[in-house]
Amino acid sequence: MTWKKLSHKEISERVFGALDKNHNYMNTKVLGVPASYLDQEQFYFDAPFLKDAPFLSAMIANPNHIGIHTIGESEPFFAGTQEIEKELIELLATDVFKAKPNSIDGYVASGGTEANFQGIWVYRNLFKAEYGAKNEEIGVLFSEDAHYSVNKSCNILSLNPVCIKVDENTREWNLEDLDAKMKAHPQIKYWIAFITMSTTMFGSVDDPDPIIDKIKKNTEHFKVHVDAAYGGFIYPFTNEENKLTFENPYIESFSVDGHKMLQSPYGTGIFLCRKDLIHYTQTEDASYVHGTDFTFCGSRSGANAIAVWMIMMTYGYEGWKFNCQRLLDRRDRIATRYDELGIDYFCNPHMNIITAKAEGFNADIAKKYHLVADNYKDPKWWKIVVMTHVQKHVIDEFLLEL
Repeated sequence: MTWKKLSHKEISERVFGALDKNHNYMNTKVLGVPASYLDQEQFYFDAPFLKDAPFLSAMIANPNHIGIHTIGESEPFFAGTQEIEKELIELLATDVFKAKPNSIDGYVASGGTEANFQGIWVYRNLFKAEYGAKNEEIGVLFSEDAHYSVNKSCNILSLNPVCIKVDENTREWNLEDLDAKMKAHPQIKYWIAFITMSTTMFGSVDDPDPIIDKIKKNTEHFKVHVDAAYGGFIYPFTNEENKLTFENPYIESFSVDGHKMLQSPYGTGIFLCRKDLIHYTQTEDASYVHGTDFTFCGSRSGANAIAVWMIMMTYGYEGWKFNCQRLLDRRDRIATRYDELGIDYFCNPHMNIITAKAEGFNADIAKKYHLVADNYKDPKWWKIVVMTHVQKHVIDEFLLEL
């Protein structure tokens, strides 16, 4: 385990040290870079509190982490902060998703949507490069509970979206429907399986084993991407028997969101994939960038990568695990009361999401406490997500009124 807790002093020293290793626009003779520090009319460089604010200092310094820093060359102007992003990727890959050391590439993306797109994009290009596949011969399998980014990705990449039904109560993939749908598309020869670690509405987690077994019976050409945008920073910490890791040889990429459970700024999605895959999205045309570019977004904020790393180092692995368990304890207060009231609901035991059936549920109370509906025009479910701001007294007030 390499993810250890650091003191605030150690975190600050590390970040300021990384910024010192970057080329500073203020005192370096940088003439050719089409960027600069943040505008001085709006952002004050000499504010006294900045010496104790490493993230804000990084924001003002404005490092651009274009490209990917886990492979080949990167822009030398920002080598100091790039090292922090590389460490972040390695910690997540090895300590959370159980990859072997130095076996994963990745980067901090704009969010889970981009990271999901990146995974599907990599596999589409792989099938085209290695097998001469045409777009119409590539399909993406996903459940009806999957995040909408999978449909968006299929639309952008001109791939066939194939949606699989789920069980109403367990939210598991209907394997008979999976089998039937694959057989119903004989023109599709290459498949991308989009498996979810915590669906947006239910917090349900797909079991990869039966899904992959069924896919294997229908094709030998498939790749597996895991959407852990929501669950990645909680499920592996609350379920020691988590099957969605790089120990599974069929799983080759993940998306994770720092700006959900980790409470980092928006714009801190993370993409992870095994080595020897990311080159399928390399943009050779970006010849003016050291190492060219492999990402969909191109230029991205180095400060955001620093923010994720800082939060992770503040807790350490064990501290974050404890934080996740506290949220489950609060969720249990809701589940216990729902049981007493006879309210039907779905709740994965390892997730901080609890979703009640709308039938018989007081819609006015749901709206008062800002529960989220699966469909606001005709709600069938009302969702609660027990985040850090959801305190016990608010839960108790809600339950008493319910």
